[in-house]
Amino acid sequence: MTGPRLAFLASPADEAQRSLDALVALHGQHAPEDADVLVPLGGDGFMLQTLHRHGGLGKPVFGMKLGTLGFLMNHHREDASSGDALLARIAAAEPAVLRPLEMLAQTESGTSVGSLAYNEVSLLRQTRQAAHLAIVLNGKPRLDELVCDGVLVATAAGSTAYNYSAHGPILPLGSGVIALTPIAPFRPRRWRGALLKADTEVRFRVLDPYKRPVSVTADSHEVRDVVEVSIRESSERTVTLLFDPEHNLEERILSEQFVV
Repeated sequence: MTGPRLAFLASPADEAQRSLDALVALHGQHAPEDADVLVPLGGDGFMLQTLHRHGGLGKPVFGMKLGTLGFLMNHHREDASSGDALLARIAAAEPAVLRPLEMLAQTESGTSVGSLAYNEVSLLRQTRQAAHLAIVLNGKPRLDELVCDGVLVATAAGSTAYNYSAHGPILPLGSGVIALTPIAPFRPRRWRGALLKADTEVRFRVLDPYKRPVSVTADSHEVRDVVEVSIRESSERTVTLLFDPEHNLEERILSEQFVV
């Protein structure tokens, strides 16, 4: 059975490295830029690393879980390293198209730092004192002062991660919305966040950056001592994840809402 050219990428974990050796011996290895499909082996953290490093290539990604968390991965099966089983799974896989958030942060020193986030962008206090933030949506002030430990903006794919732990809503894939969720809000006490159209520009201003410093993290990329952060869904960048039909990403997100 002939199939696509594969680029295998693995986390440093021993199990992922052993699977990498077996799969390369069976299917060969191609550089990511020359491959038809990227196959990361690891957990969700390694999947996000792969998307940040190679997402600009526009190649579909079929991940396999060989790590602690694997919401964005397919199950690793023993037959993945034998015969044409992996090629058959890739051929039958269902695509899920993700559009990341674009984050632009301004720091106290006057620098501007940009990054993408496939899960969420989160602002967090850097010290023992609560953060004081203002929220502006599409240029219109919506919340003059939010006193909190932090606040985050999550994609649908990321809504089951940090956002859900912060009591934010789970978003259906393809819903065209993002979640704005406070983290341990003190004032206003009853504000639980908002659901926004995905093309909304969300801007946070840090009201007292010297006394109450704030950092921002886009997935795993952290920027400290920020004074303003703007976030919006990317209009140009997309990535396509491939999932086994019986356990695709849409079904996983739906199932998360019925876990008791």
